[in-house]
Parts: sequence; structure tokens; C-alpha cells
Amino acid sequence: MHVDVIATGSLGDRSHVIHDGEVALVVDPQRDLDRVEAVASREGVRVAAVAETHIHNDYVTGGHALAAATRAPYLVHAADPVAFDRRAVVDGEEIRVGTLRVRAVATPGHTVTHLAYVVDDTAVPGEPPAVFTGGSLLFGSVGRTDLVDPARTADMTRDQYRSAHRLADSLPDEAHVYPTHGFGSFCSSGSATGAAASTIGTERATNDALLAVDEDRFVAGLTAHLTAYPRYYAHMAPRNLAGPDAADLSPAAAVDRDGLRKRIADGEWVVDLRERTAFAARHLGGTIGIPLGRQFSTYLGWLIPWGTPVTLVGETADDVAVAQRQLARIGIDRPAGAAVGPLADLGPSGDLRRYPTATFADLAARSAVEADEPVLDVRRDDERARGGIAAAHHAPLQDLAAGLDGLPAGRLWVHCASGFRAGIAASLLDRAGRDVVLVDDDYARAVELGLARG
Repeated sequence: MHVDVIATGSLGDRSHVIHDGEVALVVDPQRDLDRVEAVASREGVRVAAVAETHIHNDYVTGGHALAAATRAPYLVHAADPVAFDRRAVVDGEEIRVGTLRVRAVATPGHTVTHLAYVVDDTAVPGEPPAVFTGGSLLFGSVGRTDLVDPARTADMTRDQYRSAHRLADSLPDEAHVYPTHGFGSFCSSGSATGAAASTIGTERATNDALLAVDEDRFVAGLTAHLTAYPRYYAHMAPRNLAGPDAADLSPAAAVDRDGLRKRIADGEWVVDLRERTAFAARHLGGTIGIPLGRQFSTYLGWLIPWGTPVTLVGETADDVAVAQRQLARIGIDRPAGAAVGPLADLGPSGDLRRYPTATFADLAARSAVEADEPVLDVRRDDERARGGIAAAHHAPLQDLAAGLDGLPAGRLWVHCASGFRAGIAASLLDRAGRDVVLVDDDYARAVELGLARG
């Protein structure tokens, strides 16, 4: 048995291609199927089955489209109310994929109908099995339990605890563990790690759920530390239950200067992909700065009013293509357009704006005039609860656009934990006509300087 891991760093997820040298099982594929196709081609194998551990909340699945393209059975829990044909599976059921024996194991908690898949190769009897755990048993912790229904979180957390123990109790220490979530995904909880690999034995010694001997205490601890999660999650499960198509990654339509100006004037989202300090130094007025990187699609999907047209502005066509791929994974199927090139080519000088950047040392050294300018903390509620700048106004980034009228008057010095979210917030405030200073610094420096506690 050979396992290829396809990491999607921008969402903190992993897909898996498992094969016996001839045919493959694909677990939890992302929507951009060219990556799965590349692995299958490289390994010289045919996709013979596609499996979902659960109906995902954080991305649009590629499972339905991959199964259709390869004419492979699509393994989905029998109780999921899907709108398409599938190979309905239940707890304990075994499926053969070449020499691979695939056993479904009910592991509720992350979702009600969650399944793990235990796979072993019947052609190699001494080889340890592998378990594909989706959002149940992660590296170091478990998947979050509040995505299905907040009112059921405590009960789902109990299910999650029992599911983790069921897997650990039924598998040998040598069994390899392959989760889908837990590598920066908001679907993870607790102290999930981004380790490259793990085994059941390692998890028995390190996993929060398996180290906890008291179920009640585990439930109280996990539920107390659940944080906010992206709003776009609300749209993922319905899309996945409907059976989504593959991503269309063909280039977006080109937009010229006049087109950009009109879209900005119409209130559409024109998103600049450049790094936050470059955006602060010069940008088209009315655009929103969300740097292209690991968290690009997460925060754009979190903040945008769902269904609003998105036009991408990048320095290169490659940057736009990467952004488009990330957006397709969360169901923003096609950008409304794209503009590529230097800012000077995309807008007249009269349309260009800037705002200053600063450090926490600059904040500490403000003049008497500047000291009257309010500080805005855009971190999450749980971060603020652990400490902050005492006099700062707090407005989590995800709530900023809806709460503009409640912000204090005057020039705003905006900070977060690292500068990333503050950069997005500063661009939203600048778009709304506010005077801003981006504090592009690590929050630990504010604590060192005595500006903040915690």
C-alpha cells in the first residue's frame, strides 16, 4: 500500500491517494482535480473509488466530480441526504479496491455521520493498516464539534471523544494516521499540530482526547476554547450535498482601467493581492488589500458578502491564477474579472491612495497629538480576552464592516497579532473613507513595551 498526500496549505487540509500499484482510492479530494490526476498519472494507477469522510464545512469537495470523471463508486455515508447517486456506506462495511480492503468506521463528533476509513493491503499481510480520519482524530487533537449545530456542541463533543477512543482502542500502535484537517484549518480544535506523519501509538501518547481520562473534563475544556470560524462555512455543506462540479480554472476576463473604476464605484469587491505594506504605500482607492498567501481565501470568504462579484488585481497572471484556484475551493467559482500589471498602468495617479505603517514602538512613542488618536484591536474575542491594550477599541476583523458606524472618531491605529488581519482591516477602513495607520508588528512586542498585557 502506498499513500500520496496532497496538501492544501491555504485551507489547512490534506487529501489522500492510496493505491496498490494498479488502482487507487482517493479520500476527501479537493475541487481542483488536476492535482489528483497528476498523482495518478505519476504513479501509473487508475482511480477505482472515491471516499468522503464527511460532508465538509470548509471547502467544496471534488469527490462528486472525480467519481463522475473516473466512473468510480463514490463512498458517502448512507444517512447523508445527498442529491446524487453514491455508494452508500455504513459503519463496519468493507469495500475492496484492488488488493486494498477498506473498512468504514462510524466516528461521529465533527459531523453526525462522520466516517473514518481503515485500509490494509491484503497482498501484504504483515503491513500495518492506515486509518484516514477526516475531522475526527487529528494530529494532537480532534476536529471541532460546533459546526453542525451550536446547540448540540456538548453532545457532539462527547461523540468526538468516544470516536477518538474507538479508533485508538481498535487499532495497533503501528497503524498510520492520516487526517484531513488539523494543519491550520479552522475545522481543528485544541492543540492540533502540523506534523508530517503520525501513528496510533504516537496519538495515544500525545493526543488531547486520548490523554483525557475524564470525558466531562474533556468536553468542558474543548468547548471552552472553540473560537470563531469563517462565515463562508455556512455555504459549504449545502453545496456538497448537491454534488458540485469540478473547478473551472480557465483565466478570468481581463478588466481595463475604466472597468476597474466602474466596479469600484458600483461597490463590488476589487481585491489587491499584493503584500500589505506594498498596498499601504500605494493602491487604487476603493480596493481591498488581502495578500495572496496561505490565508487569502479563508479571509476573503469570511469577510465578503456572499455572492458579491470579485475582481482580482495582481502583479502577474500567475498570482491571479493562484488566487482563483484558492477561491474555487471555497465555492467562489469564477472571478468577475482580473487586472494584471503595475498600479500605474491600472489607474491614473489621481485614483491612487496610501496610508502610513507603524510599529508598536511607534505607537508607544506617539506625540501628544497622536496620543488622542484611538487604537483599534481587530483580533478575535478569545485573543482579546487574554489581554490587550487597555484603551483600545475592540472590533474583530470579521465584524468590522458591519460595525463601522460604531467606531470612534479620528485617525485609527489598527493592530492585530501579527499585522496580517490589521492590514486587511486598514484597507477596509480606507475604502470606507477613514484615516488609518497600519500597525504592522507582532503583538508580543506591545507586551514587551508595556503597552499591553497578556
